[in-house]
Amino acid sequence: MPRVLRIINRFNLGGPTYNAAYLTKYLPPEFETLLVGGSKDASKESSMHILNQLNLEPIILDEMRREVNIFEDRVAYDKIKKIIKDFKPDIVHTHASKPGALGRLAAHELKVPVIIHTFHGHSFHSYFNPVKTAFYRKIERYLATKSSAIIALSEKQKNELVFEHNICPAEKVEIIPLGFDLLKFQYDIEKKRSVFRSEYLLADDEIAIGIIGRLVPIKNHDLFLKAIKILTYRTRKKVRAFVVGDGEEKQRLMAVCDEIGLSYSSNAADRATVTFTSWIKDIDYVNAGVDIVCLTSKNEGTPVSLIEAQAANKPIVSTKVGGIENIVIPGQTALLSETNNHVTLANNLLRLVEDEDLRAEFGSDGWSFVKQKFHFERLVNDMAKLYLRLLN
Repeated sequence: MPRVLRIINRFNLGGPTYNAAYLTKYLPPEFETLLVGGSKDASKESSMHILNQLNLEPIILDEMRREVNIFEDRVAYDKIKKIIKDFKPDIVHTHASKPGALGRLAAHELKVPVIIHTFHGHSFHSYFNPVKTAFYRKIERYLATKSSAIIALSEKQKNELVFEHNICPAEKVEIIPLGFDLLKFQYDIEKKRSVFRSEYLLADDEIAIGIIGRLVPIKNHDLFLKAIKILTYRTRKKVRAFVVGDGEEKQRLMAVCDEIGLSYSSNAADRATVTFTSWIKDIDYVNAGVDIVCLTSKNEGTPVSLIEAQAANKPIVSTKVGGIENIVIPGQTALLSETNNHVTLANNLLRLVEDEDLRAEFGSDGWSFVKQKFHFERLVNDMAKLYLRLLN
């Protein structure tokens, strides 16, 4: 029975946790999997409820954090080596940057037969200054030489890794998109819509626009707020925006609302133009309740919020970055614009706000697209085939 040691950075809401959880739970019975993760990032909502629902009990390494810390990283590295010695895996599969470094180095040192790394996005642009970016690029090139395979989540991400950043040769990269349990977004839609809209006092003729994610610089919520401001000038429709998430940028983004003249609140009863809801775990209620889902990131891998939006029959307005073009159908389920162009973003929002039939058309195409491409059974089957091929 092949043994798989799966190492993830931290259990926060997002694609990496779903990916690691479903692969741990649903790989064919001939595999035995041990899941290891770092401590939770305070800027994101915990996703331990996902693991609890699947009856998964991971090993938590408190020292494995997102930030570089020589002492804690060394402790985490030594703990990973001990886990490898005790578990004796045939495959070590790492997810995201920090475990990708610590896990692959430890696995290589202990001569694990197969070493795999999944890039859930990357840090090669929009995160750091050029010097730091170049440093991380060199590290990833070195780690790729210790890897049996690199997994990209999309064709565009593979092209970036191979041709733009020269991380590894093309033959080492496998494209395996994320997979999710999306059926909940098709159940009780009208009931969930009623619950969400009642809680936030949304009238039937008000159009709700949601943006879901961490309130951190890379998500570029300023762009969203500026576009909403333009939209309120250009439409006679009643529009309200919902910022779903939390993080270090929250107070500054509220200050931006003040600067540009948008009413805002964290109180559902205030009926402000912009409502900061903080984290909402039952995101299927959010998607049922809003009419348009937006994303304004400067860099993305495979944003879960856009996959879930399509599963909930919602049209999308987004920036055209990372792997987004591979997880939506441009012009059919989503309207895309360049990063930092708040005028074009506002124009795309305006098109959907003004045209109810277009919103319905974009929404109906989304479910048929994602149910085939992003269900977790496809993910599990693809990964099992890769594992067996590399072991052989």
